[in-house]
Amino acid sequence: MMKRAYKYRFYPSPEQEQLLARTFGCVRFVYNSVLRHRSEAFQQRKEKINYLAANAFLTRLKKTPEAVFLNEVSSVPLQQCLRHQQTAFKNFFEGRANYPTFKRKRHRQSAEFTRSAFKYQDRQLFLAKCKEPLVVRWSRELPGEPSTVTVSKDSAGRYFVSCLCEFHPETLPITPKMVGIDLGLKDLFVTSDGHRTGNPRHTSKYAARLAKAQRHMSRKKLGSRNRAKARQKVARIHAKIADCRMDGLHKLSRRLINENQVVCVESLKVKNMVRNPTLAKSISDAGWGELVRQLGYKAEWAGRQLVAIAPWYPSSKRCSCCGQVVDSLPLSVRAWTCPECATEHDRDINAAVNIKAAGLAVLALGENVSGMGPVSVSGSR
Repeated sequence: MMKRAYKYRFYPSPEQEQLLARTFGCVRFVYNSVLRHRSEAFQQRKEKINYLAANAFLTRLKKTPEAVFLNEVSSVPLQQCLRHQQTAFKNFFEGRANYPTFKRKRHRQSAEFTRSAFKYQDRQLFLAKCKEPLVVRWSRELPGEPSTVTVSKDSAGRYFVSCLCEFHPETLPITPKMVGIDLGLKDLFVTSDGHRTGNPRHTSKYAARLAKAQRHMSRKKLGSRNRAKARQKVARIHAKIADCRMDGLHKLSRRLINENQVVCVESLKVKNMVRNPTLAKSISDAGWGELVRQLGYKAEWAGRQLVAIAPWYPSSKRCSCCGQVVDSLPLSVRAWTCPECATEHDRDINAAVNIKAAGLAVLALGENVSGMGPVSVSGSR
């Protein structure tokens, strides 16, 4: 039994839209107020505020005349945002994330409801303090009653509801096929079998439309309704780019998991790579990190295995035939000849073959293989 979130788009009525706007605003206000309280307590008195102290601060805050509007919405999303903030601080202190930042009105807004704040019955979803059900576009059936419901509004003005449910994953039949993939920019990835996926370059496809919309927005007066409309148009183009990228990555990751029992990849430090001002835009548009993330959880659901090789493993510079490692191999060199065995290599295919060999060696000999560096294995063992 595993948990999975099912995301749907819904279309609120004017009354529901006003209630959600108040809820989003209250969640944002509570999150920012508690974050400011925590930061000031540590800076001034070196005091660390835990979840219980933050919850007590919220109780006092709701009793003040300035924050009496917090009682107009459900208290569950306000409590949940404190739990999310506590998780954010835990990730920060353990070195997995940066210091929590304040929420902004123009960014994505969300509110989480637990079972005490919503009702799901006969494909109808009722939120707390809402008399009518949400008009949800149920694109697929829910496997059961959701445990939590997260309502969100993106910067393009679209509303979504995410239902967290328990489900039984279907294990795919075992197949002898195994593959290694080399991530890149000319092709999103190249497999060890020689298959090239190409790179759709979604940002470049919509670059002209985006630049035109941004120029129109820059000419509008600050704070005017026309500027708000122009900003919405820019946000819709960004949402289109993100949706196209996500759709393509889901299709590619699903095909890799369906066709192969073992998928070997190279774990890249994308945050370090985007510091290159020349390639930063192309790297961000490719979505390597999201592709590897999707491969990880889909492999776990389907009973497959994903092996991530250390980023400093010389997959491109190592000859896949004799094992010779060349001293240097600039990015401009797309084909090279091994000085030891005189084998001609395509840079990307050779790297994918080496990644596959390293991943299979990890599975056969264990995760601490000499020369491989740290690796991670996910999925069934």
